[in-house]
Amino acid sequence: MIESSFETQSRHYAVVARAIEFIRTNARSQPSLADIADEVHLSEQRLQRLFSAWAGISPKRFLQYLTKEHARQALSQSADILSTALESGLSGPGRLHDLMVSCEAMTPGEIKALGEGVSVGHGVAPTPFGNALIG
Repeated sequence: MIESSFETQSRHYAVVARAIEFIRTNARSQPSLADIADEVHLSEQRLQRLFSAWAGISPKRFLQYLTKEHARQALSQSADILSTALESGLSGPGRLHDLMVSCEAMTPGEIKALGEGVSVGHGVAPTPFGNALIG
């Protein structure tokens, strides 16, 4: 029996939904792609392609987003950087620093200080769509 396109799409949606729920539930333990793939009974490569096609980002990037948001919330509640890193499932402050700089372009300390003292350079540049203000 050949599966219809609707059945295939429905099955793919369900797999990605299960993967998202697993990542959300286990974000603090930082599951690997293999862990997530095992949970949804797919190969790592197949999960990567399917998840990216449906969610628009990779499972790793989704996990980074959840981790970053948890860390931002902890930092805003006056948690220290080491505790924030460990509570977020990261191995230490260095990993938290790398995550925040790559995702937010600010260090954990700058985020904790709500950007106080951070200066943003800016300029205007021509683009094919007209001038753009860039910060």
